[in-house]
Amino acid sequence: GYDPLANIAMVYAGLGQKDEAIEWLDKACRARSAWVVYLAVKVDPRWDALRSDPRFQDLLRRTGFPPAT
Repeated sequence: GYDPLANIAMVYAGLGQKDEAIEWLDKACRARSAWVVYLAVKVDPRWDALRSDPRFQDLLRRTGFPPAT
């Protein structure tokens, strides 16, 4: 499904703008976006640049998913 909050985050992640990507993912998380679940998929390369960021790990914890590797 289309989720503007997570899609905006994905664009920023693709541009290498981690701070903005994390900010938009946080907004999606707080909105209980269904797409936030998608960011937890460990094989999706679109989130690779954010996986080691502690803020990304925190978002995963807040959504109830195990930390990404």
